[in-house]
Amino acid sequence: MQSLIYTSSNSQEDLIGILELQQKNLRMNLTQEEILSQGFVTVIHSLSDLEKMNDIEQHIICKDNGKVVAYLLAMTSKSKNDIPILIPMFETFEKVLYLGRPVSTYHYMVVGQVCVDKNYRGRGILDRCYEQYKNSFKNRYDFAVTEIAANNLRSVNAHKRIGFSEVHKYTSSGAELWSIVIWGW
Repeated sequence: MQSLIYTSSNSQEDLIGILELQQKNLRMNLTQEEILSQGFVTVIHSLSDLEKMNDIEQHIICKDNGKVVAYLLAMTSKSKNDIPILIPMFETFEKVLYLGRPVSTYHYMVVGQVCVDKNYRGRGILDRCYEQYKNSFKNRYDFAVTEIAANNLRSVNAHKRIGFSEVHKYTSSGAELWSIVIWGW
């Protein structure tokens, strides 16, 4: 564990490491057993997507001997039209209330996606990545918000443990049930 470094993505090599880890954990690349027991990621980002997002706010990563073994993507409302599959989430933020106001009226960070390499799970890495995320953004943003596929129980439970609270559920046009969760700082 001494070789683990928690930092921000600051090179193209870091972004490529994120994409490599993402590919290994996409729902379409996993067995049904892995999906149920280990969770999954849904959105496929391009290097260009990650670069544009990273130019606004840097992603949080954990590296082991230079290899990206975990990431939390940093996304702001400035990117709301850049990734088509996420547009419905941003549109939902206009309707969902948080503390009496639409989510969209706040200055928020979107956790664009999280992933921990399967060989590193269960070691508290996600918790430390989220600690780094909070420390990086809490003075500039009101809270972190994300959506989780309701059937991704590993992710749902991990986010509850971190301190996220569900504020809304909705069904996407693809008939997927999504849970919108907020981590108030």
